[in-house]
Amino acid sequence: MISELQQLEKEALAELAAATLEEQILAVRTKYLGRKGLLTGLLRNIAQVPDTEKPLFGKRCNEVKDILNARIEKALELQSSRKKDEVLQKEKIDVTLPGRFVAYGRIHPVIQVRREICAIFASFGFSVVEGPEVELDYYNFEALNIPKDHPARDMQDTFYIEENIVLRTHTSPVQVRIMEKVKPPVRILSPGRVYRPDSDISHTPMFHQMEGLLVDKGVSLADLKGILTAFLKKVFGDKTTLRFRPSFFPFTEPSAEVDICCVICGGRGCRVCGQSGWLEILGSGMVDPAVFENVGYDPETYSGFAFGLGLERIAMLKYGISDIRLFFENDMRFLKQF
Repeated sequence: MISELQQLEKEALAELAAATLEEQILAVRTKYLGRKGLLTGLLRNIAQVPDTEKPLFGKRCNEVKDILNARIEKALELQSSRKKDEVLQKEKIDVTLPGRFVAYGRIHPVIQVRREICAIFASFGFSVVEGPEVELDYYNFEALNIPKDHPARDMQDTFYIEENIVLRTHTSPVQVRIMEKVKPPVRILSPGRVYRPDSDISHTPMFHQMEGLLVDKGVSLADLKGILTAFLKKVFGDKTTLRFRPSFFPFTEPSAEVDICCVICGGRGCRVCGQSGWLEILGSGMVDPAVFENVGYDPETYSGFAFGLGLERIAMLKYGISDIRLFFENDMRFLKQF
């Protein structure tokens, strides 16, 4: 039996020396040291060994087992190290190559304009508030003095989700929601996305508006004009010329459109301003008493003004952009300019 053990050790070491793959090394371990391996089989037959040789045979079996285990572990370690070297050779990094440039992001021009306007009105004491983009018909129209049969609804083509649920066409509903919850004085700015089914070089189905509201005792049209004049001069420069034109909005009375002298031609007349020398910039007016009554304000005690503007339009005029669709195409050549 001792001779068989010696022969088994010799064969196992020879097979292990010839093994070049991890699978082959593991196969040698299974063949000789597994539950049904050759060395395990010899140990199970120890009863056939004469009593005088059993101690020596058992000791020798354990020595062979330890030798094979040590050789197998060493072979596996060498195999693992060889694999790592191969991977490192394939993934070798040339540290002399120049680094890759990581491009910096840009703040979208519409967001830049929004932040600038919010900062200006914050200096005037206004707070920024937001509201839902999916809005009830009541808040989008009726609470703003625009009942279902009012012709002003034709001015704002609407995306209807259900009969009484719409995608808001302006951010004015936020003003109504705030006035329902807050007693005067109120001084808020409400920016956000709005939706109308228009699409051309100056309109998109989704665009950004910002509306302001100021309510207190003794607020007059002079306050409205003063605030908007100061605001527009901060955005377009101190030399900007303004004019207020009478207009109509269902939720303000009296109402006015605000124009600025064309920033492209300086008032001489060009294609952008339609040869008029003026550019319409925003709508405004004194809050209609009917709106105050809808939110529980006493129109005999309080007065206020509201205004609304399109952020894309401000950005187009501020940066000289001719097509509103450029804001939504995500062309990096365009966005990198801002």
